[in-house]
Amino acid sequence: MPFIQWNARYSVGIKEVDTQHNKLLGYINDLHDAMKTGQAKDVMGTIIQNLIRYTTTHFSLEEKLLSENNYPAYLAHKKEHDDFVRKVLEFQKSFQTGSTSLSIDMLNFLRDWLLNHIAVSDRKYSSYLNEKGIK
Repeated sequence: MPFIQWNARYSVGIKEVDTQHNKLLGYINDLHDAMKTGQAKDVMGTIIQNLIRYTTTHFSLEEKLLSENNYPAYLAHKKEHDDFVRKVLEFQKSFQTGSTSLSIDMLNFLRDWLLNHIAVSDRKYSSYLNEKGIK
């Protein structure tokens, strides 16, 4: 069973965003699986790179939708994204310098941040964008 199972409470009602969120949860599940089998150090660099690359793609989509539709809390939402990227880059730097406790710290951060961000921050824009016909 996956560490984080996608379910309807994570849906923001926008198909492309939900698909991307599900993919991000998949990276967290990949890290968890690697930890369970003792392979976290072997795959951590790849997972971090994937997260950096994919969050850039995902956040760009969200920010474009929010900006183009004059979402009132756009700047606060973008700041959350920027803070996340900064933290993942810190994880990458720690990984590159050989931190041994990184995998559990990173796993917990990713799970907590992403689920909270989706369930709280992203859900706030959901109805706003849905009312503008974005689904």
